[in-house]
Amino acid sequence: MGCTRCPLSRIRTQVVFGVGDPAAELMFVGEGPGQQEDLQGEPFVGRSGQLLDRLVYEEMGLRRDRFYIANTVKCRPPGNRDPEPAEIAACRPWLETQVDLIDPKVVVTLGNFAAKLLLSTTDGITKLRGRAYPFRRGVLVPTFHPAAVLRGGGHLTAQMRADLVRAKQYLTVGAATT
Repeated sequence: MGCTRCPLSRIRTQVVFGVGDPAAELMFVGEGPGQQEDLQGEPFVGRSGQLLDRLVYEEMGLRRDRFYIANTVKCRPPGNRDPEPAEIAACRPWLETQVDLIDPKVVVTLGNFAAKLLLSTTDGITKLRGRAYPFRRGVLVPTFHPAAVLRGGGHLTAQMRADLVRAKQYLTVGAATT
């Protein structure tokens, strides 16, 4: 992908598009690549990704090859700053196409940016998490970004675990909302 739709294209090492099972029932959407992701070309490979992989396995019994994972923006913002609205808007068509192609039953958003974008809301993650929302052919389950969990400690870990359990229920019983 040789996208040049926003200024991030000039400073990236490579595009970090997405990885995983292209026919997955479960898709995770994060914020944007960090340094390790920019170097390796794969989302969530640093400390946040290691935590995500561990919690998904412990709470859902799934390894990375059983789901798909992408980000709201595909290029690393400098200094790991938050993506800017114009950058998110420039990448939105790529993310929308990914969601269309994967066509997951359950989307789990990781943090504020993905949840706000995909739910078209200004509400923050602490208000949004804890429930599932109708989304396309299934549901969207917002949870904290693993980086926030790493900083925030045990209570955030417990809440993220609960959100992953909620997502697993929709994978096994269907797409009703709570």
